[in-house]
Amino acid sequence: MNQRVIVAMSGGVDSSVAAALLKEQGCEVIGVTMQLWGKDVCVTAGSRLCCSVRDSLDARAVAGRLGIRHKVLQLEEEFRTHVIDYFVDAYRDGTTPNPCIACNSHIKFGALMAYADRLEAPLVATGHYARIAFDAPSARYALSRAADPSKDQSYVLFTLTQQQLARTAFPLGELSKPQVRAIARSLGLATAEKPDSQDVCFVRDRDKDGFLRRELKGQEPPGEIVDRSGRVLGQHRGLLGYTIGQREGLGLAVGTPLYVVAIDRPRNRLVVGGRDELLGRTLTAERVNWVSIAPPMKPLRAWAKIRSRHEPAAAFVIPEFDEMARVEFDEPQPAIAPGQAVVFYDGESVLGGGWIAKTAHSNQQTARSRSYAEAE
Repeated sequence: MNQRVIVAMSGGVDSSVAAALLKEQGCEVIGVTMQLWGKDVCVTAGSRLCCSVRDSLDARAVAGRLGIRHKVLQLEEEFRTHVIDYFVDAYRDGTTPNPCIACNSHIKFGALMAYADRLEAPLVATGHYARIAFDAPSARYALSRAADPSKDQSYVLFTLTQQQLARTAFPLGELSKPQVRAIARSLGLATAEKPDSQDVCFVRDRDKDGFLRRELKGQEPPGEIVDRSGRVLGQHRGLLGYTIGQREGLGLAVGTPLYVVAIDRPRNRLVVGGRDELLGRTLTAERVNWVSIAPPMKPLRAWAKIRSRHEPAAAFVIPEFDEMARVEFDEPQPAIAPGQAVVFYDGESVLGGGWIAKTAHSNQQTARSRSYAEAE
């Protein structure tokens, strides 16, 4: 094959095996570790930070074992702007961010691809579990789920454009995690048994609230916890860090389970309600990116996924102007959170996705969705 390819080597087992597989295929592999934290960051055994100095050393060791070149790309400023600041600002605005998608969009398939241009490498590969194929009839690249449903990461890749898909490789798309670890062991890679990074990989010890307080240099003012009618039920400790659907940590004793159903920033109120008040049928998505298909001109049926661990649900997707779309679910869905992503699937294929801008909490099927169903 003898094609030059940049592999994003995070110091984990997935990217290590991705690099190994591409070298085995005859590619000229260059491992690149993105340094997202300064060298003064101290990572203890009980604290996992993605792309730390320790991870860089692990990646270098793997590159040496594989006999490939290894480079370190300094991206602290870009990571701060596009991932950390975005994460903090979203919580400050009362929305729920997804830093993994932001990192993929701006860092792995943004800054890293620009670096690949400098190294004259036509391809960029990562250790994501997803698949890419070229569809000749439509002349488009299609993004699909991984062969292993339990590791599928296609949800966090919906922002990829056709130009990016054409230059991207996911060597692990057909493999399971046990297979990946087995390959790493057979090659004697130091990362073979290394644990996966946590969900919010830049937050130490999973203390999200503490991280947010430190970033904003102090506590937010406390305020009222109310139900949808405005009845005061208690006091919150500051809105920062609460998420739609949260049940734990509310400090309420009312005899029935209550969940966060809305975050009222202007009035500094946390709105709570019963589980049925979490349900919604309709959402509006913005900045919609159509991945495997051309932008549709009429409503289409799809399976819509509203967070990474959500089971996709049947829905109508109604394209609207200015990269907007309306999603109307067949059945009410719990905890639709503004700020999160909604991704549309047709079987294994990722049709597209967007960012949830607003939602209507209603159990009633809309007249419009009924009319679409009757027209099928």
